[in-house]
Amino acid sequence: MKRRQFVGGLAATAGLAACSGQSGDCDNGSTTSTDSFEWSCVTAWPPKYPGLGMAVENLADRIAAASSGRLRIKVYGGGELVPAFEAFDAVSRGTVEMGHDASYYQKGKVDAAQFFAAIPFGLNHLELNGWLYYGGGLDLWRELYAPFNIVPFPCGNTGVQMGGWFNREINSVGDLKGLKMRIPGLGGEVMRRAGATPVTMPGSEIFMSLQTGAIDATEWVGPYNDVSFGLHKAAKYYYYPGWQEPGAGLECMINADAWASLPADLQAIVASACQAITADMMAEFTHGNATALQQLINDANVEIRPFPDDVLRLLKSHTRDVVNELSAKDPAWKKIADSYYAFMERSTENQRVTEWANIKTRDL
Repeated sequence: MKRRQFVGGLAATAGLAACSGQSGDCDNGSTTSTDSFEWSCVTAWPPKYPGLGMAVENLADRIAAASSGRLRIKVYGGGELVPAFEAFDAVSRGTVEMGHDASYYQKGKVDAAQFFAAIPFGLNHLELNGWLYYGGGLDLWRELYAPFNIVPFPCGNTGVQMGGWFNREINSVGDLKGLKMRIPGLGGEVMRRAGATPVTMPGSEIFMSLQTGAIDATEWVGPYNDVSFGLHKAAKYYYYPGWQEPGAGLECMINADAWASLPADLQAIVASACQAITADMMAEFTHGNATALQQLINDANVEIRPFPDDVLRLLKSHTRDVVNELSAKDPAWKKIADSYYAFMERSTENQRVTEWANIKTRDL
């Protein structure tokens, strides 16, 4: 896969752009210096993996270019330096300076982090970015991670995902019972309440588990990444929509001490590069998904189906129950949920008369 080349200009504008638009991104007390830094970044993704994994490589390239080599970052795939789901802990301890994953992997450590990746039936990628950068979401995220000595940044988004691959048909809510499915985060708890058995595993283990019958179904990302893993060769039924991840955001985590050690210009470069990766990843997934979905449509061994309405209604009901229960017992969850859903209520009307309405005109 081609590695994108960073086009100049970021270094000249990054400082003011990043510091003015993102509260907490830059330490105004720091100064520009000639000091150089070499960091390590661990991820949850297979090495050089299209989209998810290459986004981090792209991030490192952009930062190195914009800083004239003063900040260089060595990227490690999941399992190369630490296990795929331990990036958060490694950054928190200072074992590495940086990590990249999806914040719903922190379920059980800091449950409210799931709002910054994906909430079932929640914000799409446009809305998530709006809430994070202009609706107070990023401030809430940083407040949540501060006790763990981590400064988080939005850094990537896959857009709305697919519902997943299934080795049996889902025709009614009864077909969910006893289903063993790889699905992380809040979506996993929702499936559990629907009668399924949720399983969490790294992406690198999914194909074999699905092919051997260790799991009956899996969600991963969407056509672009799913085809790259060969999931269409391990299951027949491909369901949509991705109710569990309507706009899955990814995170760049930086150890707070390492962040504080950077001069202001390097902080600005990192902040701007993370924001650029989100836009770039959406462009890549928009193109890649369109191409890969056509391949699957033309594959006689694959059936692409919508989830039945009664299944989606049940999953949505369970989602509301889980969110309300956690709000009642977790003050951090409630604080973030109140902000998230207040913005979603305002945004939904705008989406209805813009994005949704525009798509409908294509079928006229």
